[in-house]
Amino acid sequence: MTLTDLARDPRMLRTRLVVIDFEALTPAGRPPEPTEVAAITLICRPDGTLEELGRFDSLMCPPADVPITARDQHTGITVALLAEARSAAMVMAGLDRHVGEPAAAAGDTVLLVAHSASTERSLIHGKREHCPGLAATPLLDTVRLARASLPGLTEHGLSQVAGFFGITLPVDRHRALADVELTIQVLRELIERGPWSTLLDLERDAYLPPKTPDAPTVEQIGLFCEVPPGEWTPF
Repeated sequence: MTLTDLARDPRMLRTRLVVIDFEALTPAGRPPEPTEVAAITLICRPDGTLEELGRFDSLMCPPADVPITARDQHTGITVALLAEARSAAMVMAGLDRHVGEPAAAAGDTVLLVAHSASTERSLIHGKREHCPGLAATPLLDTVRLARASLPGLTEHGLSQVAGFFGITLPVDRHRALADVELTIQVLRELIERGPWSTLLDLERDAYLPPKTPDAPTVEQIGLFCEVPPGEWTPF
């Protein structure tokens, strides 16, 4: 199937895909602390194109008691850069507004998209008091899409899947915005080669619920797919 096929699905046309990626520190004995986030909002148009509606990109200053090692700085995110950045609380609140307010104004629903999305879900959940909308938003995992559509591929990391498609890796791979842009290229290729003709098809293979007790399952979405998406998502 192709994006043109997906564009025949009315739900697809009402859903904003927010492709998101974090960079984070992993201190011993405590949850990871995000140091950078990037997100690009896409929407599928009736002609089968994915139009960019906006992007967000910011470093985040970690707590003072979280050490930043030389290994953490290999991507170019230095101690000096992080010292000048806003707090994770401020950044995540800003991202929540950046994603949620335009979607709500347009009457669209939102799905987050990430490669190995459980990592993004955990980082968002850790900052949920500052980004309640994002924390209650389900995700699509492009790793799961790759496993479903590329069964002969033994590794499904972002670099491996991109390499399979002949996509050149960016020089700043492992920076959040570069990885979001790379994930979008991979997502397009997966959809063009995959078996999915509706958004529900994508969800059945790649849906990841948010870490909230009242999050809908993909089975519930299938049962109630005629219900306007705004009934079950915050955006």
